[in-house]
Amino acid sequence: MGNVYFLSDAHLGSRAIEHSRTQERRLVNFLDQIKDKADAVFLLGDMFDFWFEYKTVVPKGFTRFLGKISELTDMGVEVHFFTGNHDIWCGDYLEKECGVILHKHPVTMEINDKLFFLAHGDGLGDTDKKFKFLRGVFHNKVCQALFAALHPRWGVDFGLTWAKHSRLKRKDGKEPEYQGEANEPLICFAKEYLKTHPDVNYFLFGHRHIELDMFLNRDARIMILGDWISQFTYAVFDGEHMFLEEFVEGESQV
Repeated sequence: MGNVYFLSDAHLGSRAIEHSRTQERRLVNFLDQIKDKADAVFLLGDMFDFWFEYKTVVPKGFTRFLGKISELTDMGVEVHFFTGNHDIWCGDYLEKECGVILHKHPVTMEINDKLFFLAHGDGLGDTDKKFKFLRGVFHNKVCQALFAALHPRWGVDFGLTWAKHSRLKRKDGKEPEYQGEANEPLICFAKEYLKTHPDVNYFLFGHRHIELDMFLNRDARIMILGDWISQFTYAVFDGEHMFLEEFVEGESQV
């Protein structure tokens, strides 16, 4: 089999990222380099900083990225797109126009005799009541319909501004550092999930913007994929082994 690649959290279009064009170009260059080696690519959420599909309108931009994933799917590479907490509001545009396989919920699937639990990670193991409330609002069908009644001129601008302020109010605009095994919600979730699903070999998540590669027991391993804002990290499964890597243009062997 060919390689299977996993990455997340590019937040394309973010108004809080000064080097957004360079960032998108690096992501596209990475996808271009792996296209002949990949059987599948899993994009585990928050690839866009804000994405809301109206019936006949989608946010402008991202043409290089969308064109590249369309090229991959045209070549027969499976591209799995998971919605995150910034791009919850996907309709059928990415499926119809780019050929991706869209996932709005966590997925468990077998890849070359290994069982993978795949998700963006938002809401899993997190006890933050404010975040859970906002997540519930964002996923609510009535709230989504009311937001869709706004003209895209205001709706998309509001979403991008909200996302920018959310990022900038964090220290240095970054997610909190690693909180330790006992305090990381995704680790806690994976450990609890294993109690009833002991056959899972790999848990892969985005969301936290940290690099983590840890064994939960002899047979189960968790990876948190970092981001494509400053870390440019990804995981690759060659059919037998998993690796967490950093993409450095001109240097990386992908």
